[in-house]
Amino acid sequence: MEYINLPDYKSLATLKAVVELGSVNRAADALYIGQPAVTKRLRSLDSCYGVPLMQQQGRKLELTIAGEKVYAYARLVLQHQESLLDDLASLRTGHNRLRLEVTFAIGEHILPDILMHFADSQPDLRIDSRLGYSRRIHTRLATGLADIALLEQSPRHPNIKVEPWMQDELLLVCGPGHPLWGKEAIELSELETLHYVLREAQSSIRNTLDKTMHDESIKLDNIDMEVGSTDTIIEILQRGKQVSFLPQFAVSSFLERNSLHQIKIRHLQINRTLWIAYNIANLSPQAVDSFIGMLKEITTQRSIHSTSS
Repeated sequence: MEYINLPDYKSLATLKAVVELGSVNRAADALYIGQPAVTKRLRSLDSCYGVPLMQQQGRKLELTIAGEKVYAYARLVLQHQESLLDDLASLRTGHNRLRLEVTFAIGEHILPDILMHFADSQPDLRIDSRLGYSRRIHTRLATGLADIALLEQSPRHPNIKVEPWMQDELLLVCGPGHPLWGKEAIELSELETLHYVLREAQSSIRNTLDKTMHDESIKLDNIDMEVGSTDTIIEILQRGKQVSFLPQFAVSSFLERNSLHQIKIRHLQINRTLWIAYNIANLSPQAVDSFIGMLKEITTQRSIHSTSS
């Protein structure tokens, strides 16, 4: 490997600033340096990689094809640098850090229990949690920007190891004002006549639902709303005339309190597995085993509490 002609962080950060802020002037202001210094750093990157990374288009600077690749690399490198600095800061304070990422539905309904449990049982462990879509979380795991994740879809990547966490089911539910309130079950074909409020298209819940409906040759044409929050959908159901498909872990307490009602579908269950995924390069086997053990303990406690309620 060639170690002599490597780019420095300041030059990469300058390229990123120029691209994202749209001009050399704005980049210079943001970096607290002069415009000549910005230009010098950009030219040093051109020299380092042997190709021009930006070109003048009218009054604007735009990335070349090579520049697009270096810009993507710069973003990743600087994210890793920021993450490293956070890790070192945690070590200086005597804490270990775990970067945990979860999907939005898991974050809304299970993450608080996880964070409270770890705060009580492992006070020296600092958990930095982030919510996101499955596809973005997969990318952050694969590139080492996340250590471990709780997911509704299993990733496939050689750097990511996956283990089953818990079983879940998407339930058809409605609120007290819906005509189907109290009805035990409907036929599969009746799904096409209902009006829905659903999670947005790129969510894991929606991906699973759309695939199931496609496999069953059912078209859900009456989608009145798409909402990016499971909690918001639950509130809409309690006051509106729509139905929705939501995870069992998200609605079980509402079903127990009789503020939501499950409508069973004859000859159809939408079962799925929730997953624990982690970057094998970031965590030791002991750390993974410890986290998974505690996570399953929390899941068991939630299940016992739900059953006793």
